[in-house]
Amino acid sequence: MAKLNKFTLEYNEKKDRWDLRNDKTDKLIESFDTKTEATAGGVLREAVGDSGGSVKIQKENGRIQEERTYPKSADPRESKG
Repeated sequence: MAKLNKFTLEYNEKKDRWDLRNDKTDKLIESFDTKTEATAGGVLREAVGDSGGSVKIQKENGRIQEERTYPKSADPRESKG
């Protein structure tokens, strides 16, 4: 299996927005007004593109809240939650 692209959804305090960045290049992929907007209705799946990837979703304080893998079939392991 090919390695998944890795992304992080993080709060940008200076701009009061949520930024999705590529972890390897630090390139801004997309910026959102709210965390809810970013995580609702497949928006993250569209943002990471057809090649998919793993997205770490942070809390406002920078701690990781959850991690999502797109497409779901690319998840490298079974998890309990």
